[in-house]
Amino acid sequence: MGITGGSASGKTMFLNALVDRFTREEVCLVSQDNYYYPIEQQPLDQNGVTNFDTPASIDAKAFSDDLGKIKSGKSFQRLEYTFNNPGAKPGMLEFCPAPIVVVEGLFVMYFPEVNKLLDLRLFIDAKPHVKLKRRIIRDKVERGYDLDDVLYRFEKHVMPTYDKYLNPLKEEADIVIPNNRSFDVALEVLSGFIQSKLDKIKN
Repeated sequence: MGITGGSASGKTMFLNALVDRFTREEVCLVSQDNYYYPIEQQPLDQNGVTNFDTPASIDAKAFSDDLGKIKSGKSFQRLEYTFNNPGAKPGMLEFCPAPIVVVEGLFVMYFPEVNKLLDLRLFIDAKPHVKLKRRIIRDKVERGYDLDDVLYRFEKHVMPTYDKYLNPLKEEADIVIPNNRSFDVALEVLSGFIQSKLDKIKN
C-alpha cells in the first residue's frame, strides 16, 4: 500500500494514526524519508540552496531494492534519517515482513520501480495555504528552521515539485483523501479495509 501526497499534506500524521491501530506483526511501515542521499550529495537550486523536494534527492534504487526484499519475505535494516539535525543520533531501523506493508513518501508513485510494487495507491491532498501553515509549524517549530528559509523552500521547492511531479499522478491513485480539516472518516475506512485483509489471512 503506497501513500503519497504533497509536502505537509498530513501523510505522517495519517500514517501514525493508522499504524497505531495495528501491531508490528500485522503492518510494516517503510518511509521514503530514510532514503535521502547525504547532504553533500543533495541537488542545489539556481541560488545554491539545497533542494530536498526533488526526486534526485532520494536513493530510489535502494528504496525499491529494500521494498523488493520485504515483499519477498526478507527483513532489512536501514539507518534512520535525522533531517540533518546535528544533535540527533540516527539509529539503525529494522523492517520485518508483515501481511500489510505501507510505503509512504513524496515519490512512491513517481518512481516506476517503487510504483510497480504497489497493490493500492492513496493520495493525501490539502490546499496550498493549509500545507504552508503545517510546513511552518513543522519546520520552524519542530525542526528549528528559520521562517524565511521555510517560506523560500515552500515557494521555490515544495510547490514546483507538487505541480511538476505529484499533482499529475493524483488521478492515477486508487483513493484520494482530502485532508484540509480532518481525515477521521478516511482513517476509519482504511483501517476497516486493512482489518478485513488481516482477518482473511488469519482465517
